[in-house]
Amino acid sequence: MAHRILELPDPLLREVAAPVPAVTPELHALVDDMFATMHANLGIGLAAPQIGQLLRLIVIEIPPNDDDPQAGNRYVLVNPAVRALGEREPMVEGCLSLPGFRANIERARTTTVTYTGLDGQPLRLEAQGLLAQAVQHEIDHLNGVLFIDHLDSLAELEQIPPEGLDWVPEDDDDEDEEDDEAP
Repeated sequence: MAHRILELPDPLLREVAAPVPAVTPELHALVDDMFATMHANLGIGLAAPQIGQLLRLIVIEIPPNDDDPQAGNRYVLVNPAVRALGEREPMVEGCLSLPGFRANIERARTTTVTYTGLDGQPLRLEAQGLLAQAVQHEIDHLNGVLFIDHLDSLAELEQIPPEGLDWVPEDDDDEDEEDDEAP
């Protein structure tokens, strides 16, 4: 079941999420709901706080890409912790909790994360590229941090026009002329 995604300025987005105490059937159901919510909103990652669940849980699914062996896989990270960050570089980033905006921010190109899997076992992920960026972004959510917090100024935000929306205003005079010429 898809949930409503909390949007800025919802105060829950600024809360620090609590550790997940145990992997349970309810947690599995929440993961399914998170993937459904993420897909319904065309996202590639989602943190539990974004749907009002203050738990240290993230899901990520990078679209398939032949040039990226980590793309096309589903990732579920319970209680993730960053262990290492690689070299930083500017990356374009947006957020489902701040729809319609994006900005260049600096993220590590690679990251190492430890976490618990849905089988309850400890795991380690060596992420690179878009997956590394998504992991860092979603872990920020678990700590009450939004991507805009990495900006020097909100003036750095760029508005993304919705697909299919025509930003060129129609000239009312042209419409009247067309109506006058109709039989």
